[in-house]
Amino acid sequence: MIDLTIDEGVAHVVLNAPEKLNALDEAALGELSDAYAEAEASGVRALVLRGEGPAFCAGRDISGVDPRDDDVIGYLGGLVTPLLRRMAAFPAPTFAAAQGACLGVGLGLLIATDVVYVADTAKIGSPFAALGATLDSGGHALFYERLGAHKTLDLIYTGRLMNGTEAVQSGLFSRVLPADELRATTTDAAVRAATGATSAFLASKQLVSRIRDERLALWDSIDIENAAQAALCDTDDYREGFAAFQQKRSPKFSGR
Repeated sequence: MIDLTIDEGVAHVVLNAPEKLNALDEAALGELSDAYAEAEASGVRALVLRGEGPAFCAGRDISGVDPRDDDVIGYLGGLVTPLLRRMAAFPAPTFAAAQGACLGVGLGLLIATDVVYVADTAKIGSPFAALGATLDSGGHALFYERLGAHKTLDLIYTGRLMNGTEAVQSGLFSRVLPADELRATTTDAAVRAATGATSAFLASKQLVSRIRDERLALWDSIDIENAAQAALCDTDDYREGFAAFQQKRSPKFSGR
């Protein structure tokens, strides 16, 4: 159910099981991890993740799960979390285009992506109260960080789903778009990133991750910025960027 194509230096990873709203079982998680590994090995300079059909991803496929012997730790800890770590560490800018249901593991896929564009029709929240389950795949951390404790627990207790506009206005994701513009806009952004200074992008990606995960203070983050800038001086793209500016032309970055 996972399709991978590569075009113009951009990997396109598609969740392609629209008949079940792209819900993910154990096999699909393995396929998705393999797609990211293949894209990384190919040396792409950007990646787009999207879902086919009316939904991005409705979460875990529980159609065949018996709750009496469900291996939750095996699914979440053994499969989902390693996948999210792989996605977050992908060595190029990553983009997601999300429409319809973005729930559970589907929400986690977005959390692990650098830039997320959502359709105004997106549905984001915690519907798990109806299952006797709880939010997973990083949802608690995202909602608490962006919404605070009260709004987070309101969503969890009530099961209310935010649309794409509310989610972006609340600071959850990057940009909200009409559904019919979502795919093209996301692809265009990825293509532009794929022609950019990849090392500089990755320096920022790594710093933002450290600020989030290590809760770095201002002056500590500035020290890391300074070191990153010094390291970039040795890259071809840094030299090309300065040369292009001085020669009053557009830069042609190689990603090195």
